[in-house]
Amino acid sequence: MRALFRASGWFAAAAVVVVVVAVIGGDGHAALGDSDPGALVRYATAVARLVADATGALCVGALVFAAFLVPPGRSGVLDVGGYAALRTAGRAATAWCAAAVALVPLGVADASGQPLSEVDGALLAALEGPKAWAVTAAVVLVVAVGCRVALTWPTAVALLAGAVFALLPPVVTGHASVGEDHDLASNAAAAHVVAAAVWLGTLVVLLAHVRRGTGHADLARRRYRAVAAACWGVLALSGVVQGLVLVAPADLLTTLYGGLLLGKVLLLAALGLVAVALRRRATRPVHLAGVDLALLAVSVGVSVGLARQPPPEFFADPATAVDTLIGYDLSTPFDPFSVRFDLVLGTAALVLAAGYLVGVRVLRRRGDAWPVGRTTAWLLGCAVLLLATSSAIGRYAPGVFSVHMVAHMALTMTAPVLLVLGGPVTLALRALPTGEHGPREWLLALLHCRVSRVLTTPAVACVLLVGSYYGLYLSPLFGAALPFHWAHVLMNTHFLVTGYLFYWTVIGIDPGPRRLPHLGRLGMLFAVMPFHAFFGVVLMSAREVIGANFYRSLDLPWVADLLADQRLGGGITWASGELPMLVVVIALLVQWSRADDREARRSDRHSDDDLAAYNAMLASLAEARRG
Repeated sequence: MRALFRASGWFAAAAVVVVVVAVIGGDGHAALGDSDPGALVRYATAVARLVADATGALCVGALVFAAFLVPPGRSGVLDVGGYAALRTAGRAATAWCAAAVALVPLGVADASGQPLSEVDGALLAALEGPKAWAVTAAVVLVVAVGCRVALTWPTAVALLAGAVFALLPPVVTGHASVGEDHDLASNAAAAHVVAAAVWLGTLVVLLAHVRRGTGHADLARRRYRAVAAACWGVLALSGVVQGLVLVAPADLLTTLYGGLLLGKVLLLAALGLVAVALRRRATRPVHLAGVDLALLAVSVGVSVGLARQPPPEFFADPATAVDTLIGYDLSTPFDPFSVRFDLVLGTAALVLAAGYLVGVRVLRRRGDAWPVGRTTAWLLGCAVLLLATSSAIGRYAPGVFSVHMVAHMALTMTAPVLLVLGGPVTLALRALPTGEHGPREWLLALLHCRVSRVLTTPAVACVLLVGSYYGLYLSPLFGAALPFHWAHVLMNTHFLVTGYLFYWTVIGIDPGPRRLPHLGRLGMLFAVMPFHAFFGVVLMSAREVIGANFYRSLDLPWVADLLADQRLGGGITWASGELPMLVVVIALLVQWSRADDREARRSDRHSDDDLAAYNAMLASLAEARRG
């Protein structure tokens, strides 16, 4: 019965794709002003996309299963179930890579309205979609090779990160990346695709694992239910955002795109009902998993159909160039009370704050103390992250260089310092329960893996922090990244991660693969400070505008002098590093003083013990003489 559901689900998914392509015909290209590339290109592109989405989900799900649903051995080597899932991921990655390679020329022909015989390199260079599939193919090729040689748990986690990344390029360059509010739509689409892939792929591998009977089946089922619940929530929230942005309410029942979107909503509701049934029948959960899998497969087919049809809002005329390039209006001067929530980093700030408070509550309910200062530092760091990405700073940063530098400095200097002072790793290690290779063991393994040791090497941490300034802004890379929302998200994430790595190494509250002496930490800090200050001076003295073409295209009426705005950004860069550096120096000196006090007390205890032993020896000698 489960096999029948699986087969019927994929047949239904393929049927949805074929029907949608047949209904659209050449109208989709005509609506975009392109010629029809022919039935061969239309159907081949849709089928290749279905294969890519299905095998991509299987690859990601298999790696999730190998990394988190079944425990490895004590030495970190994957057990039989994890190794079998890794092999499944390798085979799926091979097929995924082949489909992605096929979608490069097919994508060029489909997007340009040209037959395959007329596809050339010039068209590839001009189109973002085919280039995205080329990036996906390259990353997936590395994942496929890695799955052939990997044996350990940390390697499986690294391969999972690569596979998740490979899902994103076609998404962030698709229909959601164009038009008004494309920042919200593309963020929601990325979360939607990742959640769907994890859910679908993990379920397929779970069913195969239970059928093989390779062990840890009950543990895998329990963890799968948690994964499915989280994925359902992400799909629901991201689907709502996409629906509100891409389709007007009046178009839900009158357009093909709206009908397909309503179909996805119904499928999502059905998946929720199945999940409830699975929980009620927890003793025999696999019996309903075939229905779950069939619904997920049809959902993939509907998603491919949605990708074939531009949403109604795609054809809405943007009011200004700013709406096209950034996604929302920036015609008014900087308003400190205007907000625009960042679905990626804004959500991360809220989740990190809530998770930390839960950890503190666990310790207090157990009777353990946790310093209030650390809690305050962490919450302030989350607040800075939220303000830098989801307040007026985050709203204006994509279009104004000086505001961008405020966000950059907040994400690189201020937020990481406060987050590191919160000691989140120490809190997690104390609050998380010990179990059969659960979250606490995952965290310990990541702390001591080879990648962590390399990233926390002083030279590497310093180069990542300071080199990012010069490599990004003093090269064509920054100007090339400015028109793309995904690039802004990637930059902000990079700023935050590199800043955290540096200050984690310098401040050293949390355990890590490397523990430098206090003098070495001060040396790292003082080695970075001149490069940071010099970069601000370079910006203030520059005579050419960085990213000039993009900022001139925006033509914001209240930013008349782009060079003056850039020099203001340089001044902000130069001045904003002083206070965080001072906080770090004070923290280091306090740590150093406390370490000296502990060492002095330890030495005093040893001296007292030695003195007591000496006195006891003298007393025994005196007693012997009297005897």
